[in-house]
Amino acid sequence: MAARNHISKITIVGAFGKNDRFMSEALLKTSKHTVTAIRRAMSETQLPEEVMTKKVDHGNLEMIVEALRGHEALVIILSGHAPKETEADLVRGTAEAGVEWILPNEWSADTGNEDLVNDLFFLQPKVPTRRLIDELGKSSFISVYTGCWYEWFLAMGPTSIRRAVAARLGLPIKPEGPNDKACLRNFKNNVVYVKSFTVSQKGILESALRVTGTKIDDWTIAKERSQGRYSTGVKELREGKRTGYAKFGYARVFFSDGSGDIKYKAP
Repeated sequence: MAARNHISKITIVGAFGKNDRFMSEALLKTSKHTVTAIRRAMSETQLPEEVMTKKVDHGNLEMIVEALRGHEALVIILSGHAPKETEADLVRGTAEAGVEWILPNEWSADTGNEDLVNDLFFLQPKVPTRRLIDELGKSSFISVYTGCWYEWFLAMGPTSIRRAVAARLGLPIKPEGPNDKACLRNFKNNVVYVKSFTVSQKGILESALRVTGTKIDDWTIAKERSQGRYSTGVKELREGKRTGYAKFGYARVFFSDGSGDIKYKAP
């Protein structure tokens, strides 16, 4: 009897808002997986009927292990406001339960770029997660880097991320057929770069003009170097002004070092 060469049981843990629902739907659509959602006890979010649910206290390691036992992959989609220790507890539970694959809570700019991580504090907690997975030595990670979330600061909605995750987890574990690169083992403890398009500040303005039916003369355009705007954002954050968060984050990915542009890395 041939050994199984595809992931069949996937667990998702997250905030369980609409993006978690989109991810569940994308995985189910492949018809290759059964999907289980690990949810907090108070969660009332509606998920597709085909998704099995297990309510777990994220701080209870025994409950996490029991919920994950028998599964092959864990996709973590935590809120940025989740307690810092939550993902580490999930990783430890994954190792103890014998889950082979983890997609950590990345979904961001390139956290493999040390300079970018040093400049953007909200990326820094992602690095220890990969390190912990390595140290425990029981699971392998596949990190998905998406670049700057264009939708986040315009109008949040379905993204290409769910399709990329479903396609990646739908690959055979080891090579099948003539394409020996199209398998999960080639992405073991490594990075997947995902992009649907690349946009510039001028491109964003052109989109705004098209959607609003306005002309450039109707707008007041101010120009500022990205390094200066980054510094202004950092200063505002230190003063407790939330406006600084968007300024320093989005300005940093437009630095001339190209660290915010993953198009040259994405397949």
